[in-house]
Amino acid sequence: MDDTRNVEGRLVHELTSWLAGAATPHTFPFTAVLDTFHRTGKHFVAGEMLALLDEARRRLPGPRPTADDDRRSLLSDFLDVALDKWDGRYDYRSYLALRLLRMPCGTDEQRPAVDDATGRRSRDRLLVRLIADALAFEMSAAERATDLLPQGRPPPAVVAKRCRLGIRAVTPALNRLGIAAVAGDGEPVSATALRTVATDLDAAGDLRLRLSMLPVHVTHDEYLFIRVLQAYECLFAGLADELRAAALALTGDAPCSAAERLGHARELLGGASPIFSLLATMQPESFRTFRQYTEGASAIQSRSYKLVESLCRAPGEDRLDSAAYRSVPEVRALVRSGQPTVDEAYRSAVRTGRLRGPDRDLVARAMDAFAEALLQWRRTHLRLAVRMLGSRPGTGYTEGTPYLAAVRELPVFTAVAPVPPPTDSTEGCPA
Repeated sequence: MDDTRNVEGRLVHELTSWLAGAATPHTFPFTAVLDTFHRTGKHFVAGEMLALLDEARRRLPGPRPTADDDRRSLLSDFLDVALDKWDGRYDYRSYLALRLLRMPCGTDEQRPAVDDATGRRSRDRLLVRLIADALAFEMSAAERATDLLPQGRPPPAVVAKRCRLGIRAVTPALNRLGIAAVAGDGEPVSATALRTVATDLDAAGDLRLRLSMLPVHVTHDEYLFIRVLQAYECLFAGLADELRAAALALTGDAPCSAAERLGHARELLGGASPIFSLLATMQPESFRTFRQYTEGASAIQSRSYKLVESLCRAPGEDRLDSAAYRSVPEVRALVRSGQPTVDEAYRSAVRTGRLRGPDRDLVARAMDAFAEALLQWRRTHLRLAVRMLGSRPGTGYTEGTPYLAAVRELPVFTAVAPVPPPTDSTEGCPA
């Protein structure tokens, strides 16, 4: 407690001095602010400090900075995330600090225009960095090299399992990036080597990555929880890019090229299944401890997931008017404006004769395979939620597992035959 008061006192002094001086983004005490948030949890930061941060935000001159003004943009984004509860606008995106991560795809309004190959590599790099950072925290805590989030440390066997699963989760991305051989001689990449690889991938982005970790409590497992959800946001934003391109291909002169896009999307989703297994190592009691302070933030507010669903096929009016889509007004507006979908584009290509014979079969198989992977993801999500939540309501004022159960078998596509649910109830269970 005394250490926390000392840290808070130093931060008040640093912020007061910064405000009294030039107050430039380049001299802002990011490290001191982050240290204070980590020692108390965002939910418990003292009002005096939040008021000083609010004053710092008001000192930022002019309109919202552009991505080109990186340090000023960084400070603006960080203060918006740090002050979400103070402002009364705390939600899923601010909890995960998605603006700070600048997701290189999906619906992020700050994303740069990039070619397909660059976009795919950017997503893979970010995914590796997020999971590697989670494992680095696990190892640091196990080695007692950090006192960050000290409550509910997992036993050594759980830490070892997390490292194994985390490496499995990023191996497909490492393969695509051409750096999976970092361990040499065919040996698996170690968690330590993975940390080095992640740093080399984007050392310049290290501060943004560190600032994107703002837990609400001091429970150890919240670190893993946040990084896994950020990784899934990266994944689904990438799926959205692939599905958008597939729909566009189906309307063009080479509709069969949509099969490659759908195939890559299937590869992304299938390869990421160990991420659920990684999350399944979270201690239920730890989860129930920190989730008390996440009310208002729920995965039902995920733009990327709803974008994926709505790019597959247009949701019906009941679904579009549900809490799920009212939580993502930007995506709802895209659907209302007639956003192209893979389902309708496939129907049109078949109806007009532009897609037929073997090409039609190729695309249909790709759609079927992606649909199967997405349905399996939903079922696994439900099983994990039941394990962690039971019958408790969800955060974000949602009904929790009953909602997930109701939507798990929603058809992904209707233009091709639906995939039947598995008969083995244990299929895909996190392990």
